[in-house]
Amino acid sequence: MDRTGISEDRARGGIPVVEARLERSVADALRIIAAACAERNAPPVKAARRRLAEIYGATRLNRQRERLRASA
Repeated sequence: MDRTGISEDRARGGIPVVEARLERSVADALRIIAAACAERNAPPVKAARRRLAEIYGATRLNRQRERLRASA
C-alpha cells in the first residue's frame, strides 16, 4: 500500500484495482440508466406519464383561471 492507503496491486491486464473498480461502477451506472430509460419508454409507463401530464396541464389552467377571476 502507498501512503494514500490505495493498494498498488494490479487487476487483470495491469489495470490498477482502483481503476478497475471505477470502470465497473461506471458500467453499472450506465446499465441502470439504460434500464430506467427502457422502462420509462415502455408503452404502459409512457401512456401513464402522458396522462399525468394532461392532468397536470388541466390543473394548471384551472388554477390560472381561478387566480384571474380572483384578481378581476
